[in-house]
Amino acid sequence: MRAWKRRREREKLDHRLSEDEITLRELAARVAREKIAPVAAELDEREEFPRRILEEIGRAGLMGLTVPERYGGMGLGHLATCLVIEELSRACAGVGVTYAASILGYGPILLFGTEEHKGTYLPSMCTGEGLGAFALTEPQAGSDAAAIRCTAVPRDGGYVISGTKQWITNGGEASLYTIIALTAPQRGPRGASALIVPAGTPGLSYGRKEKKLGIRCSATRELVFDECFVPAANLLGREGQGFIIAMRNLNLGRPGVAAQALGIAQAALDHSVRYSLEREQFGQPIGRFQAVGHMLADMATHIEAARSLVYAVARAIDSGDQDFEREAAMAKTFASDTAMAAATDAVQIFGGYGYMRDYPVEKLFRDAKITQIYEGTNQVQRNIIAASLLKEAARR
Repeated sequence: MRAWKRRREREKLDHRLSEDEITLRELAARVAREKIAPVAAELDEREEFPRRILEEIGRAGLMGLTVPERYGGMGLGHLATCLVIEELSRACAGVGVTYAASILGYGPILLFGTEEHKGTYLPSMCTGEGLGAFALTEPQAGSDAAAIRCTAVPRDGGYVISGTKQWITNGGEASLYTIIALTAPQRGPRGASALIVPAGTPGLSYGRKEKKLGIRCSATRELVFDECFVPAANLLGREGQGFIIAMRNLNLGRPGVAAQALGIAQAALDHSVRYSLEREQFGQPIGRFQAVGHMLADMATHIEAARSLVYAVARAIDSGDQDFEREAAMAKTFASDTAMAAATDAVQIFGGYGYMRDYPVEKLFRDAKITQIYEGTNQVQRNIIAASLLKEAARR
């Protein structure tokens, strides 16, 4: 609790947050402090899915922030979502990604769903009773998403889905999956479509829960589709729009990954500052040594820079800007690199204790790495940024 309070007291940059946004952030921080932080290490050790915590988040009214009020949500923007993800991830990145992945799961319904889709599926997402998951990645199609092979063949007024999806966050726990599959394989990526597959649909099964380096309380599983039939009404948008839907959804999700990284980085800094005051060597707190002090200074500077970028991108999205792919990639890349660097420095500051599982920075180190990998590796993000710059220059 002291770390949360100290951060609030020392903040000088308000990032132009409204009173409502500050209140929302404080609510998320309280849930994180009271409900998540006390059990984070245990959830990580046991690799236990945080179902009860999600219910607590739902009771606090924090699920479905971007869902319109008529479907049970709060009708807020992406900045509000980033604020909540950051606070939840500060206590446990596994909980943070579980929360964020649900938003990614129902995102295509918000973007391209019919009124019937929204009325059917979104209300449960807002209470925490339902949980979403987004399925694009396959064993041979990671960074090269266009290499997907999962098919959804039109048949008998619907689609028969066959194939696998790999490394799906919330896999086996979600009540709703939005998947990208080939409805016209002969057209390659232009033949991909987006479909809604509710949990329990015959022909849908799950692989084992993956054993991961970090975010261990989140569920990551393979989805297996064996002649899985869904009605034509479960199509999102039009046939052939699958990759448009997927890329739009991922672009909107990347600031959320950046917010997860911010939470991890802030926690690393909080723990490091406190430990640097408590740990004494050579007759003084280690934070008084310039070598350690400079590490803290660099951590704080990069975190604040990352926060400013992430919030600015979220605001641009909320303003209706449709051309934010480059900036979303920048936010995700910079914030996740910052988280990895901050967590690494935190382990170094803690020394031998930082390497021990009895201390919190070891978990932060493990959790930070995935933010540089999922929803597009940072190498792919840099490709996106560079391609955008070159395309813009060529038009001049």
